[in-house]
Amino acid sequence: MRFMLLMIPKGYESAEAGAMPTAAQVDAMMAFNRQLSEAGVLLDLNGLHPPAVGARVSFASGTPVVTDGPFTETKEVLGGYWMLNVRSRQEAIDWACRCPASANEIIEIRQVQELEDFPPEIQQIAADFPDLQAQ
Repeated sequence: MRFMLLMIPKGYESAEAGAMPTAAQVDAMMAFNRQLSEAGVLLDLNGLHPPAVGARVSFASGTPVVTDGPFTETKEVLGGYWMLNVRSRQEAIDWACRCPASANEIIEIRQVQELEDFPPEIQQIAADFPDLQAQ
């Protein structure tokens, strides 16, 4: 089962462009990342730049509207993610609990939808989805 662990650092929504973690924070997080890799459960991971240098595309009017960051109405933003391949939701939770996150960080755990989770008619429509993922 694949699970995405989403890091949500409070305050990151208002971080300046170029904001970076401290060397000590990176060192602790790299030790955790190595544990994930050595356990054979890590598929992918990345940190994200602050929203100040991002953009959003909304479709409320029926046509795309681009808004450059920062986004003043935002209360929570993603700071990064891990993609894990584990045996269960509980195992994903257990890994999240081992993360050296600070007091202002939250990890949201979300299971990835697999093609097999959908009814046969949807699987047929999306039959080339695995080919797209491989690109």
